Amino acid sequence: MHNVRQIAEQIVAREGGFVNDPADPGGATKHGVTIGTLRRLGLDITGDGAVAIDDVESMTPPRAADIFVDHYFLRPGLDKLPTGIQASVFDMYVNAGANAVKILQRMLRQMGQPVTVDGIVGPQTIAAAQAAHAAAPHHLADAYGIARRNYYLRLADLRPASRKFARSRSGGKGGWVLRAEEFIHPRYHLSAAEFTARVAQWQ
Repeated sequence: MHNVRQIAEQIVAREGGFVNDPADPGGATKHGVTIGTLRRLGLDITGDGAVAIDDVESMTPPRAADIFVDHYFLRPGLDKLPTGIQASVFDMYVNAGANAVKILQRMLRQMGQPVTVDGIVGPQTIAAAQAAHAAAPHHLADAYGIARRNYYLRLADLRPASRKFARSRSGGKGGWVLRAEEFIHPRYHLSAAEFTARVAQWQ
């Protein structure tokens, strides 16, 4: 669990402090924990009988890490996946919930593995991931990271309000893309020119 805890702490550090951006579908967020998450889990941190923005503002890094380990790693069964992709899927699960698993499942299907795209880490997905890892042990993490990056870019294609998360104000890579590429070998990172070309149609 020590390594998982380190991953959770890295996610907390990456997420940053309190943000309440109207363009963010997650709503008010602190250390990566959204108000939606607190309401879903029934976590009334302030003890005032209601889960509201002040509970988000009261979130501490250690408590956020606890939430991530318990509810975003162990409960969805990410510990059953090949170790090489656990960190990236975990990080994506914090960011996008079950979509993190759906990205993996779609990728596994493209690799010829029989798996249903349902966002659930069940026996079928575990077996498919293990088979894919056995076939390409040095490439699965990169493949998942690239699929994750593509998911972000397609989301920004469809949702203009989200483009600021994928592209910086200066026109370079935004937080979403940089986050995905942290889990991809540098040789598979988009160059500045490649990224510019990819997002050229965005206004």
